[in-house]
Amino acid sequence: GKALDARCLETDQASAALVKDLKQRGLLDDTLVIWGGEFGRTPQGEPRDLIGRDHHIDAFTMWVAGGGSKPGVTIGETDELGYYSVEDTVHVRDFHATVLHLLGIDHHELSYFYQGLDFRLTGVEEAHLVQKMLA
Repeated sequence: GKALDARCLETDQASAALVKDLKQRGLLDDTLVIWGGEFGRTPQGEPRDLIGRDHHIDAFTMWVAGGGSKPGVTIGETDELGYYSVEDTVHVRDFHATVLHLLGIDHHELSYFYQGLDFRLTGVEEAHLVQKMLA
């Protein structure tokens, strides 16, 4: 609807202006910009008045710019309904490992001790760098 269109326009203009400004000032190479959220929205409409769609963890969008990330790359693809990721799926732990790498931090080394255990942002399962994201 009109409200969504207005929010998208505001977000798109502000995001593009930030990246453009950082690039013009020569700061984009040293600044990592991340845009996204922890979930997407279900692709189907729902019978609820004006409250949108449900949270959806199986397919969502994020983008990064600068800071050693590779520009102009699209990674991943959903099914024809936009419901599930079906190609080049990036797990959150791999995204986190890659972001930490771009920030010069080894994700294996970033941990905090709590209740006798070392916890990592990337979790206990092995995380891998998303090579396609790296310049």
